Amino acid sequence: MSEAKGRLFGLGVGPGDPELITLKALRLLRTSQVVAYPAAKGRKGNALTIVEAHLDPSQILLPLIYPVTTEKMPPPFNYETAMRAFYDESAEEVAAHLDAGRDVAAICEGDPFFYGSFMYLHDRLADRYETEVVPGVCSMLACASVLGAPLVYRNQTLTVLSGVLPEEELKRRLGDTEAAAIMKLGTNFTKARKVVADLGLLDRALYVERATMENQRIEPLAAVDPDTVPYFAMILVPGPRWEA
Repeated sequence: MSEAKGRLFGLGVGPGDPELITLKALRLLRTSQVVAYPAAKGRKGNALTIVEAHLDPSQILLPLIYPVTTEKMPPPFNYETAMRAFYDESAEEVAAHLDAGRDVAAICEGDPFFYGSFMYLHDRLADRYETEVVPGVCSMLACASVLGAPLVYRNQTLTVLSGVLPEEELKRRLGDTEAAAIMKLGTNFTKARKVVADLGLLDRALYVERATMENQRIEPLAAVDPDTVPYFAMILVPGPRWEA
């Protein structure tokens, strides 16, 4: 008789504040034999940092080390090819534990399905193993909270935009919505701020980096030094306030 396979849990552990993890995610985290977490080379990773106080020494830690994060690589390096291979290999590492009957908690900063790293494991494993996804507080809502900025009133439309978009595309999409969150900043910050300024939205736009983390920083958008902007930063353009 074959051994039962383990279960895969995709756990959103929130944006950084350890108190923002849900009770369900914490329960499944503590009862899983294996904890898989994404990290850059030489770093522990934000997701593990958020939950490490809740882990037991008997649990197996499975680091999934990104081949590249925000640094630029010389040709002929292809980012898409490298990341596809990384997730293929990571999925098989996780699958080895699942095949051995061990439950795996794959932790993800923010929410697993909102630009979350877990979604790529889900695409590769969910049809082969029993899988459960636990939502987490996503970065966009964390940013709105620490900024004290309601995002959308009544029938307004909220658009989530990637700062990686070409300038004209970003400008078109931002101009077509009442409220927006511009993510994935870092080296894209200067372009994103120019688009905000060109549309006359500087007075409404807000900037925050590493929301809810100990090193959180809130600055006026116009005053931010582009050279200091990390990947975990966001520009929010809240919808116009509704006066009842």
